[in-house]
Amino acid sequence: MNSQVEDIKVIREMMERSSKFLSLSGLSGVAAGVTAILGAAFAYFYLLRDPGATDYNSFQESLILLADALVVLVLSLGIGFYMSWRKAQRNGAGLFNKVTYRILYSLAVPLVAGGIFCMIYLLKGDIRTVIAATLIFYGLALVNASKYTYGEIHYLGLTEIVLGLLAAVFGRCGLLIWTLGFGVCHVLYGLVMHFKYDARRNG
Repeated sequence: MNSQVEDIKVIREMMERSSKFLSLSGLSGVAAGVTAILGAAFAYFYLLRDPGATDYNSFQESLILLADALVVLVLSLGIGFYMSWRKAQRNGAGLFNKVTYRILYSLAVPLVAGGIFCMIYLLKGDIRTVIAATLIFYGLALVNASKYTYGEIHYLGLTEIVLGLLAAVFGRCGLLIWTLGFGVCHVLYGLVMHFKYDARRNG
């Protein structure tokens, strides 16, 4: 009886590996959140020290914010790729397969569309719209890709969408809400994923 149960578990794990991307590292979520918080802190203390006085229309402000966002994006993706690769190696699985390409495509469609949308409004100097749109499109991308990975990604995506809508309504608090979405939520999500999946398996 015990051997049958073990066989069922093995079959179930094989099916999950073939249909879902399970190499996401919880600690990569924490690292992405910390990176976003540092990026937001730079934006606030060096650019938006007085949000009530700034008009958010300076072209120079837009360029510096764009550079800041790109640094955060590159660092987050780099750390996430490295940690996911390490996790895949430990589990004896390859990082790139059919499921990986599916999840990348599911992420890319909303992110590319959102990136073009945000670039248009950034060039117009409408930073408040960009802040809200990044959260909304990122949330849509997570919800779209969640069917190929852990279910927690779906709820993280819904949270990002709600925060994006709140940022659109409460524009003056946009940067704070952005930090909550990309920073705090990622840290909390990463910790949950780490202790729920990674730490338990490693232990």
